Amino acid sequence: MAGSQLGLEPFRMNYFLAKTDPETYSIDNLERDRKTVWDGVRNAQALRAIREMRPGDKVFVYHSMVEAAIVGLAAVASEPRPDPKDAALAVVDLEFVTRLNPPLSLKEIKQSHLFDDWSLVRQSRLSTMAAPKAFVDWMRKKYPI
Repeated sequence: MAGSQLGLEPFRMNYFLAKTDPETYSIDNLERDRKTVWDGVRNAQALRAIREMRPGDKVFVYHSMVEAAIVGLAAVASEPRPDPKDAALAVVDLEFVTRLNPPLSLKEIKQSHLFDDWSLVRQSRLSTMAAPKAFVDWMRKKYPI
């Protein structure tokens, strides 16, 4: 019997983007630590994105200060759970996967005009969001992710 006949959906990896101020927690920290709890997110829309994450999903790590850019890739390593410091918030564990060399700047993303309707371009303050499939496909052409 095929998986769909059993009511099982095939595994679909989703991609997200998580912003961090590199002075607070950078890709260097994640690479050194190998794994971290992604916390501190308070915006309701960003919390929804965290609650949608599942183990195996990928997360573009974005530095929001200096030159805003996607600097690396992480993998979701846990189910989302309530933040132990505030049960109204959610956290997830992320594991380092790779750096992007060179980083992909927000300027380059904006100049492409391919993603003008994406939250990264429209809502600059949103810290965590889903990455659209078209963006993931575009990134796969640029990087071996």
